[in-house]
Amino acid sequence: MNPITYVEATDVAGALGHQYATGRAFIAGGTNLIDLMKEQVMRPSTLVDVNGLQLDAIESTASGGLLLGATARNADTAYHPLVRDGYPLLRAAILAGASPQIRNMASNGGNLLQRTRCHYFYDIATACNKRDPGSGCAAIGGLTRQHAILGASAHCIATHPSDMCVALAALEAVVHVVSAGGARQIAFADFHRLPEDHPERDTTLAPGELITHIELPPAAHFAAHSAYLKFRDRASYAFALVSVAAMLDVGDDGVVRDARLALGGVAHKPWRAPLAEAALIGRRAGPETFAHAAELLLSGAQGQGENDFKITMARRAVIRALKQALEGTHDNSHEFAGKESP
Repeated sequence: MNPITYVEATDVAGALGHQYATGRAFIAGGTNLIDLMKEQVMRPSTLVDVNGLQLDAIESTASGGLLLGATARNADTAYHPLVRDGYPLLRAAILAGASPQIRNMASNGGNLLQRTRCHYFYDIATACNKRDPGSGCAAIGGLTRQHAILGASAHCIATHPSDMCVALAALEAVVHVVSAGGARQIAFADFHRLPEDHPERDTTLAPGELITHIELPPAAHFAAHSAYLKFRDRASYAFALVSVAAMLDVGDDGVVRDARLALGGVAHKPWRAPLAEAALIGRRAGPETFAHAAELLLSGAQGQGENDFKITMARRAVIRALKQALEGTHDNSHEFAGKESP
């Protein structure tokens, strides 16, 4: 067993206190961190409980957007009326993830920080550059069914596991963080990293920074046409082989005025391709336009042998998600219901 100091923070200044800086980890729901500690993948010396920081509100912003507290639970977020009515894509993505029990416990901030489910990352007897930099990557040439087809490097082919983050990428969310040095905001596209030479760094958070909120810009023009589509090995409690967040703003003439696309399960971070989105805008929504966008989105995809099927799966999933979005906002809450609306 490893000795751990547990601290309940009552304010942000206390949570950021220098006395806990070395080996500190923040904990809210703990649904991923505790697993990683059990497997000896992460061994913090101090756990700072941030549930008492009053960061669990979900409220409108003056600009017409939404501010999600970092410690608000995933289930409370998905079933909140402001999310249900204004951001159905986010609601659908959250409800496609994990299980009702985990969604009732997991926090929004923790969802952004959950780490890859690569088998080799969790197995401390194998080489893993993400867990032990410079040790190698046992996944390359190994079991790769879940692994990346986009943005991988010679050092890591792991994928990001979150469903919520795929929707947040499409919604162009902004992450609010604070540290002893002050507060800053990070565009969601810049929050998660590709592996490159440092796969051990999942995000661009600086040491000691704490997520306080996730801000969503206004998205009313997408509310009528969005879909979150997820393919996985079983119907519940499984991570995505491929997932797609699709949002369309379609005029009465059937022409796409704006579009957002993000993929999950295919890269080290939620994957967006501006060229594919641009290919949709100004064109009549339909099969040919959707297929062209899918080709552009997957143009750089490369499989690892065992996961080559994901390229075709992703291409078809993009087309299907765009078709569902065109038909109207797809609501999967009946499929994954686990908590009643507050």
